[in-house]
Amino acid sequence: MPPLPKYVLITPARNEARYIELTVKSVVAQTARPVKWVIVSDGSTDGTDQIVCKYTTDNPWIELVQLPERSERHFAGKVDAFNAGYSRVSSLDYDVIASLDGDISFDEEYFSYLLQRLAEDPALGLVGTPFKDDSESYDYRFVSIEHVSGACQVFRRQCFEQIGGYVPVKGGGIDHIAVISARMSGWKTRTFTDTVCQHHRPIGTAQSGTLTAKFRVGVKDYALGNHPVWELFRTAYQMTKWPFVVGGLALAGGYVWSLIRRVKRPVSRELVAFHRQEQMRRLRRLFRGGRVSSQQSLAASS
Repeated sequence: MPPLPKYVLITPARNEARYIELTVKSVVAQTARPVKWVIVSDGSTDGTDQIVCKYTTDNPWIELVQLPERSERHFAGKVDAFNAGYSRVSSLDYDVIASLDGDISFDEEYFSYLLQRLAEDPALGLVGTPFKDDSESYDYRFVSIEHVSGACQVFRRQCFEQIGGYVPVKGGGIDHIAVISARMSGWKTRTFTDTVCQHHRPIGTAQSGTLTAKFRVGVKDYALGNHPVWELFRTAYQMTKWPFVVGGLALAGGYVWSLIRRVKRPVSRELVAFHRQEQMRRLRRLFRGGRVSSQQSLAASS
């Protein structure tokens, strides 16, 4: 069995006092601990910093970086926070870098399992697991195992550096852009379904209600270049999920609103073309009844 690669963790955290202790306890309990874990408090005002500080004394491999409070909340800010942590590990010797949300928990073998998968297949550039939460989980009749959830994305270092890290997009989709970019660069991406993590905050509702969140997902779908035919089927699928019908309409509304306004996409034409090819190939295979194997899903939030 090949030795496990050395890894570092980075967690951007903004007002995660309700959940972050669950994440910290999960990482501290790992059988394969990281070389370093940088938790970047992105202007938190709710006690997040104090909770993390309780653990840094006994675990010197955990570092808290505190950024000043900012008035605007957006996904580009999350990338800025990640990069602040990334700069703290630049001089370290490691093989794998993981982006870990501050509102998930998992068992003590979680990272050991994922690191072993990377050790066994040098072509893998990005791995992760499914998540469970109280509001939504991916339906693997539709979700490709090549999609890797943003809750925890574990990159081979060469892959992360080759794609240039995360793209700071205010409207979101940074995790999906990273997954697509990894495959565009020739790497395999994979979700391993033998284990899961628990996601404690309902998806996409940190700032808004469910329908507003669905609308924003539609906006993000357009920004990432989802094919219109794909989005039509995705809308129909979302109508079967809570909130029934109106959730799908809100999703479609965000996409059409962006289409009419000709919103500028934050990704390259090459990425859009690659992404659409995967989606249409996947639809063809879905209708043929074959095994789904391209990146996005009608159920996933992209």
